[in-house]
Amino acid sequence: MPHPIAIAFIHGIGRTMPGYSAGMQRALKRRFAARVGRESPDPCSQLVFEEVNWSAALQHRENRLWSRLDAADNMRYGRLRRFLVDFAADAIAYQPGTLDRTAYDAIHRQVAATMARLAERAGPRAPLCIIAHSLGTVIASNYVYDLMKRGDSFMGRSVSAMINGTPLERGETFALFHTMGSPIALWSLRYPRFGEPVRLPTTTLCRHHPGLEGTWINMYDPHDVVGYPLRPLNASYRTAVTEDRAVSVGWFLTMWNPLCHLGYWNNGRVADAVADSLAAVWRQSTGLAVAEPARRAGQVRRVRKVG
Repeated sequence: MPHPIAIAFIHGIGRTMPGYSAGMQRALKRRFAARVGRESPDPCSQLVFEEVNWSAALQHRENRLWSRLDAADNMRYGRLRRFLVDFAADAIAYQPGTLDRTAYDAIHRQVAATMARLAERAGPRAPLCIIAHSLGTVIASNYVYDLMKRGDSFMGRSVSAMINGTPLERGETFALFHTMGSPIALWSLRYPRFGEPVRLPTTTLCRHHPGLEGTWINMYDPHDVVGYPLRPLNASYRTAVTEDRAVSVGWFLTMWNPLCHLGYWNNGRVADAVADSLAAVWRQSTGLAVAEPARRAGQVRRVRKVG
């Protein structure tokens, strides 16, 4: 009996409403069905989607902050300032301080709740795919990294208390990581030698899915000043990241400038890349495909230009 794939979406900075991934969900269903074809009688049932809506964890505090700042005299560019409170404040607040990690843990509780829903809907041993954008890629990376450390000092006790005993929630079935417009490279300045990435596949993945391989595809538009390749950071990232893939996103008014950063969610090439990985994982988990020998041998991957 094949396992459906559990897919978690994690948005980036700013006030985000539920349903932000609806367009990508539709695109992935169509593309996955086209790739799987008759191998499954109901391909769409093999994909289980859940969104992480972490902006709600900070919105109340940001509203309170703005109400106090807005009362000050002689402030110019009010709309731009409100924009910065809604956007830049997310990145500033999401810092695991030594004494106070309120925002950090509040966001990670939203991730933990999403993983619990996926484990219930897709099954406790379902292969896990995380698709993240912008600051969401940092959140996903930190969450999985903390989870692998297994200690309350990393994960936070309030977050650990929400994690049940299922392999999916413990990160043991984490198989696919798709990062879009990721600022992880900028975040790496906080760490010596630019940090240590999460590892794919996890050491426990083969226990639950012996034929499954982990894949991390990092997609960035060369015009996107927030998104960067990751493999050049250090040897650890070269090992962890399967591919840095340059893509062209956005529409005709944004595809040639930094505003393209908002264009990943509804881009066909991005959806194609994700659907390819989902189909490969589904086949591997059902025993319908044999892992590519060159990939098993860990051959060096090249950056591929798409679009």
